[in-house]
Amino acid sequence: MVDDSATNLLALESILKTPDRNLVRASSGEDALRYLLDHDVAVVLLDVYMPGIDGLETAELIRSREKSHDIPIIFLTANTTGISHLSRGYSLGAVDYIVKPVDADILRSKVAVFVELFKKNQEIKQQAEL
Repeated sequence: MVDDSATNLLALESILKTPDRNLVRASSGEDALRYLLDHDVAVVLLDVYMPGIDGLETAELIRSREKSHDIPIIFLTANTTGISHLSRGYSLGAVDYIVKPVDADILRSKVAVFVELFKKNQEIKQQAEL
């Protein structure tokens, strides 16, 4: 979860937290990119508008790295008036956009799909190594 607002990160965490799910908070694109150098994640929830490296630039850098190239990215945005960032986000590999304030049930459902896909892919990789 990447958002420059601590309040938004806490809200996302309260919606998505489960005993078997490891949630990671990053307050900037830079923090997220550093984390992704050494860790695999099921999905990235990425705020579009942040100071420094914004969400679109962060997504572009995530996609440019071999290790993180295939990580699904869901953009979070409060701006629903302009479609230019929507087009750019999808061209950078976004799998979805969710409008803030987020609907808890929709967010849980979308994240659950990617967590399940991640787990299945991990199982397949482990079986292939046997």
